[in-house]
Amino acid sequence: MAVPPKPDAMAAKTSLLLDGIRILDLTQALAGPYCTMLLGDLGADVIKLEPPGTGDHARQWGPPFIGSESSYFLSVNRNKRSVVLDLKRGAGRSAAQALALASDVVVESFKPGTAERLGLGPLSLRARKPALVYASISGYGQNQPTLAGYDQIAQGTSGLMSLTGVPDGPPTKVGVPVGDITAGMFAAHAILAALVARERTGQGTYIDVALNDALLALHTYQAGRYFATGEAPGREGNYHATIVPYGTFEVSDGFINVAVGSDTQYRRFCEALDAPELGADPRFATNPQRQAARSELVREIEQRLRQRSRAEWLDRLEHHGIPAGPIMDLGEAFSNPLATDREMRVEIEHPVAGPIGQVGTPWKMDGQSGRIRLAPPTLGQHTAEVLREVLGYDDAMLEASGT
Repeated sequence: MAVPPKPDAMAAKTSLLLDGIRILDLTQALAGPYCTMLLGDLGADVIKLEPPGTGDHARQWGPPFIGSESSYFLSVNRNKRSVVLDLKRGAGRSAAQALALASDVVVESFKPGTAERLGLGPLSLRARKPALVYASISGYGQNQPTLAGYDQIAQGTSGLMSLTGVPDGPPTKVGVPVGDITAGMFAAHAILAALVARERTGQGTYIDVALNDALLALHTYQAGRYFATGEAPGREGNYHATIVPYGTFEVSDGFINVAVGSDTQYRRFCEALDAPELGADPRFATNPQRQAARSELVREIEQRLRQRSRAEWLDRLEHHGIPAGPIMDLGEAFSNPLATDREMRVEIEHPVAGPIGQVGTPWKMDGQSGRIRLAPPTLGQHTAEVLREVLGYDDAMLEASGT
């Protein structure tokens, strides 16, 4: 009879699900590094190739800096090893190509066409290694080489900014670079699927992910509204486009979010407000009617909510089974048990910056959070180590490669 593994053994196994998978990371800034960090968090050996001198552009993005290290760079480059190679030199290109061919996955975010010119593109590498999984991340796809692939530009071209902000205000970007982040997530998702398919077929896959496509994919029901009516939705502020009452409401000492998702919940909500007259009002009987009369209903709701504090209302709404919550800043959010109990804020030791904070992994496997095995690397920290280990370089070869 098989003996089940001990919990600590299971945790070690599930936190390194991609152990044995090598990824060559030819990306900078955010979308690509976020993708490869997710894969590194799952146990992959991520080799981050950087140019000499400056390295990844994000190393200079600040303040804030922790010592000499950019907090921006530190936020998306853990669980990686940094190798510095000069791709403008033949020796550097040859070493990079050899690392690519020794890898299971290559991820790049060059301007479309650049990787192929360097001998690091999908056509040249997959011709030599058909099992290679190769992912390109750009602003608009490999067939749109002239458009700059920056997050805010894509937030505009995807229509996202037209949906964000208050109705009478200007188009507004989302408070995090959601185009970069979602493109990185979608690329990691596709890479994992390609690795599964390779187990069955022995063949790799070429993956083309664009920031603009990633943001278009997020529109879901907003796109559905447009497809159904032919009219582009506009900005709704902090209110839901199709459900009422659902949004941000003022109380005596600030604001809370309330999400009333059904007619039954609406009647319970009116009980919580001590406002049976709103529950009985025929103008507000169904969600379509409440949507048509949203301004009047919101005015009635806020008149009542302003009479009590955030804490009082949250306790009362919870008692009545109404989804509601506080609106926190990042200090509150990361110190709240909702985050700390889930290990979503962790501290690790960096070789230069000392103790640094990191956002924890958002998945829990067999009850365990993912492990941060390696702090974000200093520039070129692992060059000799990787070239010796992966390519078998000796001292003379290291010197010839310029490392």
